Amino acid sequence: MANKKAIIIAAAAAAAVLLCAGVVFLVRGNGEKARLQNTMRLAEDYIAQDEYQRALALLEGILIRNPDNEEARLLQDEALKKQRESRNAAPVQAGDSAPAPDGSLDAAMQAIQAIQAQSLAAQERLALERSRLEADASASRAEAEAERLAAAAAEEERKQAQAEEMARASRETQEKMRAVNELVDRGRNAISSGDIPAAERAFREALEKMPAGESRFDAGIRSGIASAYYELSASKDAAQEVKNEARRHAGDYARASIERDRTQAQPHFTLGKIAADLRQWESARDEFREAARLDGSNFVYFMELARAQFNTGNFTEAARAYESAVQINPGSESSWYNLGAAYGRLGRQDNALSAYRKAAEVKPDYAAAHRQIGYILSAKGDRAGAIEAYKRCLLYEPGNLAAMRELGIAQSGSGDYPGAEASFGRALALAPDDDQTNYNMALVKIELQKYEEARAFSEKAAAAAPSKALYHYTLGLACESAGDEDGAIAAYARAASLDQKYVRPRINLGKIFIASGLPSQALTLLLEAYRAEPSSFEVNNNLGAAYQKLEDWGRSVEHYEKAITAEPNNATTRLNLARACIGATDYNRARDQYREALRLSPDNADALFELGKAYVSLGDAALAKQQLEALLRTSPHYPGKAEAERILAGL
Repeated sequence: MANKKAIIIAAAAAAAVLLCAGVVFLVRGNGEKARLQNTMRLAEDYIAQDEYQRALALLEGILIRNPDNEEARLLQDEALKKQRESRNAAPVQAGDSAPAPDGSLDAAMQAIQAIQAQSLAAQERLALERSRLEADASASRAEAEAERLAAAAAEEERKQAQAEEMARASRETQEKMRAVNELVDRGRNAISSGDIPAAERAFREALEKMPAGESRFDAGIRSGIASAYYELSASKDAAQEVKNEARRHAGDYARASIERDRTQAQPHFTLGKIAADLRQWESARDEFREAARLDGSNFVYFMELARAQFNTGNFTEAARAYESAVQINPGSESSWYNLGAAYGRLGRQDNALSAYRKAAEVKPDYAAAHRQIGYILSAKGDRAGAIEAYKRCLLYEPGNLAAMRELGIAQSGSGDYPGAEASFGRALALAPDDDQTNYNMALVKIELQKYEEARAFSEKAAAAAPSKALYHYTLGLACESAGDEDGAIAAYARAASLDQKYVRPRINLGKIFIASGLPSQALTLLLEAYRAEPSSFEVNNNLGAAYQKLEDWGRSVEHYEKAITAEPNNATTRLNLARACIGATDYNRARDQYREALRLSPDNADALFELGKAYVSLGDAALAKQQLEALLRTSPHYPGKAEAERILAGL
């Protein structure tokens, strides 16, 4: 025992070195507190990734259940502040990775390539984000297909308008118009085959043969040429130089079309697409708005207007534009999905949920929509519904890493630890070094009492993200649960040294030192925790115990009373307060606290015995006899039976 105490004293000294910055903590929590802390850290991660609405939804759920949680409220204030700042930020310029409501896989890939020099942990987080975007890629493909069909419809409408113009023209003019159309078609075919010079010659010749006085027909031809050049500028196969030149031609022809006839929507749409490609979102918004005004029947104009509004931070207008899109084409799953994203940014979670459900109704295998449904239901506390939604997502996208993680979190929150263990295991098979998933797995392993496995996963999390205090704290929990007290002390001390606002590990260290007969060392830690959280039950309860060990009865009473203020129905703390009162020779207060302890826990033999002794000290032999006889009757094998009988014999 002496040797073990020496080891602990040495560990305490090492902990003091790590804690010299004055770090603060909380006592080891139960499963609910671990889940609460997990949710808080997930919210912090979402804030770091600029996913403010997701963070706010999680924090709102915490505050609904725990309105006095100051840490959650401060984090909510931070998320709201950053969300306001992001909305007021300047438009994203060309080359930046701009936010898009349905995700842009190409932009995400560029962002990943741009930060290859960052740490392994950062790269793993990016891998998770890439997984999310890949899961959402089906939405982008659906939107692209819808846009292609709508563009084809617009082109058909343009040709129909030209046909009407030709029908009204003279025979001679009609012949000229047909010749012009043939040349434009020849130019389009040349672009498709990659012969750009031939296309330019055909377009020039078409304009040279334009019949005089036909401004509307002229505008339509130039709009069609603009569309052809824009398609080339958006081609993945063309060289960048060619794409840049094609974009310039597309803009010139679209503007020339508008000069000749301001009633056509398509050239505005082309200019809007060019601006959007350059991330010039305000210009794109203005062009798409004009296209939608001129042709209110084309839902893609409203979708693109909404996307531009979204990227300027005007989520209210984005939602309105998406509402128009789904009204025109209720069968567009991507419009419903993006409407859900816009509602989410506005904090209208019920509306977002309805929109995502509509997207999944239109396209049952829409994995991204099912994942968003799961996320919202989880934030609303409907974990069963969330689990079902995440499972649907994974049915259609089995490799969706983010959905696996979120499913595991939902299962853990519902108490389905074996299910969470399986989900996190699948996620780790895809990303074995991800710190968040290893951390979540460690929590689940602790709940399943697989402490050695919990320690291994905690160590991986801490190694992947060594600056995260939470991971070291969890490692401490795993070590302590596994019986490795030295490992627990080292991990708790490391957590404390990394985060001066983190109360939990300091209290756990204090508890270890109290149990090891080192109350003075525990007191140093716990007083710093008390300065950070003076009303905390855990802090005051452990301070009461430390002062009790030091026989500083007045301070012990003071802190036990503060602990009871936080948790009035805690019978064990009432009993300890009564004992501190006995130490302070305040027998009347001790009597009252023993009575309260017995009211809360009538079968508490220690309370019965000690209350009987308190009555002896107060000179009330009758009540002392009553309590001690009740003890012997209800607990005939009580360890203090001989002493109780001796006291009774003397009454």
